[in-house]
Amino acid sequence: MQNKQIRLAARPIGNPKDTDFQLTIEELPLLSTNDVLVEVHQLSLDPAMRGWMNAARSYIRPVEIGEVMRAGGAGKVIASENPKFAVGDFVTGSPSIQQYWLAKEGKGVTKIDTRLAPLSIWLSTLGMTGMTAYFGLLDIGEAKEGDVVVVSGGAGAVGSVVGQVAKIKGCRVVGIAGGQDKVDYMLNELGYDAAIDYRAGNLRTALRKACPEGIDVYFDNVGGEILDTCLSMLRMKARVVICGAISQYNATEGVSGPKNYLSLLVNRAKMEGFVVFDYASRYAEAAMAMGQWLREGKMKSKEHIVEGGVEDFLPTLMTLFEGDKIGKLILKLV
Repeated sequence: MQNKQIRLAARPIGNPKDTDFQLTIEELPLLSTNDVLVEVHQLSLDPAMRGWMNAARSYIRPVEIGEVMRAGGAGKVIASENPKFAVGDFVTGSPSIQQYWLAKEGKGVTKIDTRLAPLSIWLSTLGMTGMTAYFGLLDIGEAKEGDVVVVSGGAGAVGSVVGQVAKIKGCRVVGIAGGQDKVDYMLNELGYDAAIDYRAGNLRTALRKACPEGIDVYFDNVGGEILDTCLSMLRMKARVVICGAISQYNATEGVSGPKNYLSLLVNRAKMEGFVVFDYASRYAEAAMAMGQWLREGKMKSKEHIVEGGVEDFLPTLMTLFEGDKIGKLILKLV
C-alpha cells in the first residue's frame, strides 16, 4: 500500500508557504508484533501546529525538517497485530498529515465509540480542544458562579467550548471575535451574554459596556492588543489564562508582549499558562462531563469540516489565520 504524506521541508518565516512542505509517497512497511495500522479519516488542524514548525524550544519538540508534519486525527483500524485493537475499531491519536498511520506497538492510539459521538466531535469537544477549554477555564481560571468571563477567539474551537462551560457554571460570558457572523453565532447559538467584534471599532469602549465592573477571568487565545486591553480591565484577584496567541504566531519581528502587565500587581491578579497534556490523567473526567452536557443539550459542538486530500493541508490550515471559519477546523480525507 502506498501512503501520501506531507513533510516539513523548511522552517517557515512568517506565513507558511507551499515550498515549506513536500508531498511524498511511500510504501507502507509490514506490521510487527503489537503494531496497528490506521486509515486516517479526519485530521485536526490547530494553531499550535504553527509553533511546531519552528526550531525554538517549547512544550513539545519541534517537527524536524524532513519529518511528516505532526497533527492529531482520527480513523479506522484496518490491520492489527495488537490484541487491544481489532480491525474496524475507530481510534484517535496523533497520526500526522498522512493517509495511513502505522502506530508501532499501538502507542498513542485511543479507542473511541462512534455510537456516542461522531469522529468530528471526538476531535473537538471530546478531544484535545474540549480538554483544553475545560481544564484551562476550571483549573487554571478557577471560574465560579457569578464571575465575569471574557474569552478571545470566542467563536473558535477552544473559545466556543470555554464560553459554553462558563455559562453552564453560572458565569456572565463575553466573547470577542472578528466579524458580525461570529458575533451572531456567539449570541444566538452559544448563548453568550455579550459579544464583541474587535474589528468593528473601539475594543476598550465595547468591553467597558459589556463588563462595566471589570473582568474576573480572561481566557486568552489571541495575545497582542486584545490581551493588553483585557489586562487593563481586571478586577481584584482576577485570573488570566494563557492558552494561545494566534495573533503572534506568524510574526517576523518578534512576539509583542503585554504592556499592561502591572495590572496584575495592582489587582493582585495572576496570569498563568498551561499545556493540556499535563491533564492527561483526568481526560476521562472532562469527557464524561462534557458528554453529559452534549446529551442534555446544554452544549453544542461545531466543526468546520473541509473535504480534500493531504495535499490540501496548507490552504486548509491557513484558514485559521485568515479568520473565516467558526468552530473546530478539521480536514476530512476523501
